[in-house]
Amino acid sequence: MTPERPAAGAVYAESRGVRFGYGRAEVLRGVDLSIVAGEVLALVGPNGSGKSTLLSVLAGDERPASGAVHLDGRPLAEWTAREQALRRAVLPQQLTLSFPFTVEEVVTMGRAPWERTPQERYDEEIVEAELERTSTRDFRTRSFQELSGGERARVSLARVLAQRAPMVLLDEPTAALDIRHQEAVLGIARERAAAGDALVVVLHDLALAAAYADRVAVLSEGVVAACGPPGEVFTEELLSRVYQHAIEVLPHPRTGVPLVVARR
Repeated sequence: MTPERPAAGAVYAESRGVRFGYGRAEVLRGVDLSIVAGEVLALVGPNGSGKSTLLSVLAGDERPASGAVHLDGRPLAEWTAREQALRRAVLPQQLTLSFPFTVEEVVTMGRAPWERTPQERYDEEIVEAELERTSTRDFRTRSFQELSGGERARVSLARVLAQRAPMVLLDEPTAALDIRHQEAVLGIARERAAAGDALVVVLHDLALAAAYADRVAVLSEGVVAACGPPGEVFTEELLSRVYQHAIEVLPHPRTGVPLVVARR
């Protein structure tokens, strides 16, 4: 059975007291976080704070040592792999392929969860739409392995978008991109949120998070130090403490969006 689309403003997924570690090193220390349909939630924090690990736990790629993740009203572990794939799509930091698939074939992989469902008949139309949306249509016949880092990132995003899951988890989607494509990717995230999807995005650039996220969760040493709208959460005191560097937060002169810069 295909999933129902969540109502705007509904909690579609959440972590409850999630703890996780690698060996003796505890990376997440009791994380509570709600993911809401119709919102972009940015995970920010210094290196090693647990952002990507939390995203992996939310995706079901890692199982918490304690606590639980709920997705679409049920514990994540109760969904089969295919049921999970129909409800959440994941963009890892890097997509590695062993065979020389073309760009179009890679994007088509995003449609795999919908095989033998009524939605399968839209595969070609959806793949075409995401190639166009991510500006990757012009090199659709090229091998994925021949692409630059930025091109691979955009093709990987197209694959995730083609999955048409109600929750999209993006791990540093702007890392390999120039300014134009960074803005384009986060603009797509905003479009998906406006259409009712739940977006979680790991970002290092606090200015991008402030400009595009409805809420930001600031992670520090495996806990959520603060969560809320960027205008409320991004304070000089909090960010300077979390990043261990003097930080200034200034309102943009035209939009009022917080501009976050290191004090030099």
